[in-house]
Amino acid sequence: MKKNNKLYEIAILFLKLGTIGFGGPPANIALMEQETVHKRKWVEQDYFLDMLAATNLIPGPNAAEMALHLGYARAGWTGMVTAGVFYIFPSFLLSLVMGVLYARYGSIPQVEAIFYAINPLLISIIITSAYRLGRGVIRNWKSGLVFLACLIATLLGLNETLVILLSGIVWVLLNLPPGKKESLAFLFLSPIAPLGAFAASNTSITGIFLYFLKTGAVMFGSGLALLALIQNDVVNVFHWMTQRQLVDAITVGQITPGPVSSAATFIGYQIAGFPGAFAATLGIFLPSFLIVILTSKWLPTIKKGGVLHSFLQGVTIGVIAIILVVAYRILLTAITDTLTLVITLVGLVLLWKYKVETVWLILGGVAISLIKFYVF
Repeated sequence: MKKNNKLYEIAILFLKLGTIGFGGPPANIALMEQETVHKRKWVEQDYFLDMLAATNLIPGPNAAEMALHLGYARAGWTGMVTAGVFYIFPSFLLSLVMGVLYARYGSIPQVEAIFYAINPLLISIIITSAYRLGRGVIRNWKSGLVFLACLIATLLGLNETLVILLSGIVWVLLNLPPGKKESLAFLFLSPIAPLGAFAASNTSITGIFLYFLKTGAVMFGSGLALLALIQNDVVNVFHWMTQRQLVDAITVGQITPGPVSSAATFIGYQIAGFPGAFAATLGIFLPSFLIVILTSKWLPTIKKGGVLHSFLQGVTIGVIAIILVVAYRILLTAITDTLTLVITLVGLVLLWKYKVETVWLILGGVAISLIKFYVF
């Protein structure tokens, strides 16, 4: 098949997947497996699993990076870019539309009321996500100790990016043979200070782009890690949004198809209109493109072990700690009465025991909110 035909095929498939891909990364990746492994036979099952292992070990949104890897496997770099652009576009467009509507009508009582039940449910989603991430890495006293240290550091206000990078370094040091620890510590610590301290301090388009570029480069796990990474900066440091607006933005990412990180589009629009939306979107997703280009040949071997694998395990521990701190902060404002507490607990049961897709959970929250507003 000619390359142009392959690119057309990639574009159509990932535009479709980006449009119907509700339910978060697991549901999106399951759709990709069905289409590319079983239906179209672009890749073998084993290679698909290798790519999936890779996406879980590098920063960036998992589903978007799977799209990039599959596009690369099908048609090289041009296939990768095609898959990424067409997969991200539907969620970008919907998030932008919702950002415009929110900016214009978000203060109307009916619109504000919608989030009454959604925010407690978001706590359920965050806690469940943290558990699923953590059960594979927090297995012994050492991982528990690193987790606790990250939790305390985040609660005390240490920069989230710095917490994540330090957790990776500490985990490597705890698992290295004694003779190698000092040299490795020097190697890691030399670049960590500027990486951890980097931040944008204004609402210029360049500042927004650079801030989300940095965030995309260190965002491990699901799109909820985005909330964990930016919550303190966006709300308390830069004062770009209120806590309520940021939670609403992440909710938009949950109910739109495709990658949850498209919430960056919504956030960027609230900060600086259409240019801000484009800058935030480009910044949050660009690192994934660059990382897949650089690592597509050798990254699957990381799952076999080594220093980098250990570092990324440690990073995951830090991310889990930060996610739970964010859940606590949301809880302080979202649990306002007995009903919101019950909604949170019911959400946990539905996610934990019955594995209900998040999109249905949030739509149920919208229904509860509207019934309470109009009936009670």
